[in-house]
Parts: sequence; C-alpha cells; structure tokens
Amino acid sequence: MNFMETQQPQQKRALITGVTGQDGSYLAEFLLEQGYKVMGIIRRASYFNTKRIDHLYVNPDFDAVYGDMTDHTSVANVIEKFKPDEIYNLAGMSQVGVSFEVPVYTMETNALGPLNILEYIKQHAPQTKFYQASSSEIFGATGSQPPFNEHSEMKPQSPYGVSKLAAFHLVRNYREGYGLFATTGILFNHESPRRGETFVTRKITRGIAAILRGAATELRLGNIEAVRDWGHSKDYVKAIHSIMQQPQAGEYVVATGDAHSVREALEYCFGLVGLDCQKYVVIDKKYFRPNEVPYLEGDASKIRALGWRPEYDWKMTLKEMLEHDIKSGGEEPSKYINFPVTESAEKPTELASVPTQ
Repeated sequence: MNFMETQQPQQKRALITGVTGQDGSYLAEFLLEQGYKVMGIIRRASYFNTKRIDHLYVNPDFDAVYGDMTDHTSVANVIEKFKPDEIYNLAGMSQVGVSFEVPVYTMETNALGPLNILEYIKQHAPQTKFYQASSSEIFGATGSQPPFNEHSEMKPQSPYGVSKLAAFHLVRNYREGYGLFATTGILFNHESPRRGETFVTRKITRGIAAILRGAATELRLGNIEAVRDWGHSKDYVKAIHSIMQQPQAGEYVVATGDAHSVREALEYCFGLVGLDCQKYVVIDKKYFRPNEVPYLEGDASKIRALGWRPEYDWKMTLKEMLEHDIKSGGEEPSKYINFPVTESAEKPTELASVPTQ
C-alpha cells in the first residue's frame, strides 16, 4: 500500500466570528462534532464574556483569539494565521432596540465587519467559503405578503435592519462580481437558554423565574402585539452549516413558518407555571421603538428542499428556556411546571400600561 492510499482526508478548518454568542457557541459545538478544527474570534471586553464557550476549551480542536471586526488588519491577521476553509461571520451588534441609540457603531460592526472579511478573501484566499448571518429584520415594513422568502421586498425599520441589508448586498456583490463562495442565511428569530438576557423571549422566561422565587413582582415589556417566527438556535446552526455545503452560494431564508405574537408567548409561559400574566405584566412605553415591525413570518421552502427540518417548535423552545432560568435561580423546574397549558383566550388580554419614563 503506497503513501497516497494511506493518506487521511484533511481536517476542515472553520473560523467563527462572534463565537461567544448564542449561535456562535452552538455552531462551534456542532462543527467540532463534525470533525472540524474550529477557531473563534472574541470581542475584547473588560469582563468575562466567554461562559457560552468555556466548556469547549478541553477539546484540542478548539481555540479562540481576540479580534476587532472593524479593524481590517486585525481580521486579516487572524485569517492569515489560521487559514480557514470556511468563515462563518456571526459577529455583530444584534439588538434591534439598541441600534437606534448607537446607529454608527451598528453600521460599522454589521456592515464594515463582513466587508473586511470579503476584501481579504478576494485578495488573498478566493477559495475560502464565507457565510454571512443576516436577519428577518431586513424585511421590516415590507409591502410583500407573508410569509417572506428570498425574493420578498426588503424595507428595514431600524439601523440594525439597514446594517444587515447593507451586508446582504455586499455579499451578493462580491459573489457576483468576483466569483467568491459568499453566501447568506436570512435567519428569522431563534432562541435558546443561551439567548441574550435583553431579548424579549429571555426577558419573559427570566422575569417569570424571578417572580417565582420572589425576586420580582412585575415584568415590564414594550409592544407585545408584535408577531414573530420563533425557532431554536440549535436547529438554525445546522441550517447554516448546510448552506455552506451547497455546490453554489446564494441566499436562504431559515424559519419555522409558524408565527406567534409576544402576547401569545407571555400567555403560554405564564400558563406553564399556573400564573395569570395580567397580574404581572406591565406595558411600558419606554420599551417601544421609533419604528416597529409588526409581523415577521418566514418561508423556508428553499432550504427545506435541501432536507433541513427544525426539530423544535416555539413552545418547546420557550419551555426549555423557562426551565433553564428557573433552575439558574436555584429552583427545581418541576416544582412549578406541572400545570396543564390552556389555549390563549379569543379575546386579547388587557394589560396595564404606564407612561413613558
């Protein structure tokens, strides 16, 4: 048997920006399970922000370095040293509400970051595959009828949505203009116990956990009539990987196709623990945004044709999050989550409201 016959397949190398985030940590876990060597880029902070990936360091195929997505030299240095086969850009300023307060930072991080990577690939590594994480917020107040797909009108209603749309077009430009494998996933809302604590689903589950242990008496929220298509991050990172394995790059909507309002999420989660949300939820005008996106529902027919199917539905996801937050507060979830779940009332629940502060 000669050398060529005994040679092992080369181990794939993946670089993940934003590896400390919800999606980044799940994607790193998934890629390691697939036999990849994984490098992550971490944003420098004055506090420990690696709790989602600390458990991965025991794996010799995982490591992470500090980097700045807005600094082309920083980005180039990481890519040059690691020489990845695939780059997954999940880094960014991901909070829609906050983007109204820091629009310049949002644009720089979410648009300039991927541009720096694309420029490096174009000039130095045209064989490298690139994935850009986009968002359903690019549809915004679209005139298209839901559910929205890759061809629906895009009319973002926030600096965050605009920044993601800019990156969307940059990726398309570099793919069509330079022949790069530059692909985009338009992900609708996806949650998990690792979701950031300021996102509405996590605010709900953490708020209920705090009420149960006596640490809070109310939960303040903004627009609860907004309708979203919620999935689970674990399902969506599998879709991301599948998108990168296709023979040709393109754009793919990733969604469950099942949309529900924040009000429904509230009633379901409070119902799980036998509480009436009317007694605890307060509508606070300060949490409303200058521009609201009323309805987002995705049509994932394109990626479903590739064989992708979500394993979680919205109720399974929220229940897992609530159980996690109850347990994190030192309580046993089964002590509270043992009530039958009733369907939402036909008449909308009237919730207390307070003036803008």
